[in-house]
Amino acid sequence: MAQLALVTGASSGIGEALAQRIAADGVDLILVARREDRLRALAAELPVETHVVPLDLTERGAPEALMAEVARYGRPVDVLVNNAGFGHAGPFAKSPLEPQLGMVDLNIRALVELSHRVLPLLIERRHGGIINVASTAAFLPGPGVSVYYASKAFVLSLSQALSEEVRGTGVTICALCPGPTHSEFGAVSGMDRSLLFRAMKRMPSSQVADIGWTSFKAGKRVVIPGWQNRISSVFSQHGPRRFLLPIVKRLQS
Repeated sequence: MAQLALVTGASSGIGEALAQRIAADGVDLILVARREDRLRALAAELPVETHVVPLDLTERGAPEALMAEVARYGRPVDVLVNNAGFGHAGPFAKSPLEPQLGMVDLNIRALVELSHRVLPLLIERRHGGIINVASTAAFLPGPGVSVYYASKAFVLSLSQALSEEVRGTGVTICALCPGPTHSEFGAVSGMDRSLLFRAMKRMPSSQVADIGWTSFKAGKRVVIPGWQNRISSVFSQHGPRRFLLPIVKRLQS
């Protein structure tokens, strides 16, 4: 029987591209997102058995409902792809509270709950793994997009910690950390108007997905697609914060 991957946020961007790349390897899919029409259009294109679960993971109880739906298929999940997430640009004190809490609910809480429900089963079977889509934003604070950057720092830290916890079990935990990417994310978050998005070369979602999936299969712990993103991430980690933070604030303006 083919393996089964559960991909959240699969209706567009990196999530859609990851679903396509994973399907190209003959892995069956469960696609999750709010927009059912897009999920069904994607499912119709894929050459594997595909299940569609329209669901808003920001709602409390949604991850539990999702796993109950998955259990109905009678097959274990071999790979969990926690891709669902969103950003919201703007000064924290001047931004509405709802999207700030929404980022915490989706980017962090839903990811933690799904991982906690799937990981014990992977360890028991000594097989498979989890891909958590973080960002190059995970490597430093982000004035002007503060909660989004902080949420991705959480995802990266959690992924690295879990990767060490499962070492030797046959399970892989991989943090995929893309930089600016051709997708709806920039327009939806408002970040596409920033100097950062305009200055940096955007990578196609398909390329990010290919690098991420290939690296996950190779057992990589942290993956940063693109040499420009890797260089900026190294500088972000080791450069002095008193110089970096004003630069980030300016780039996100």
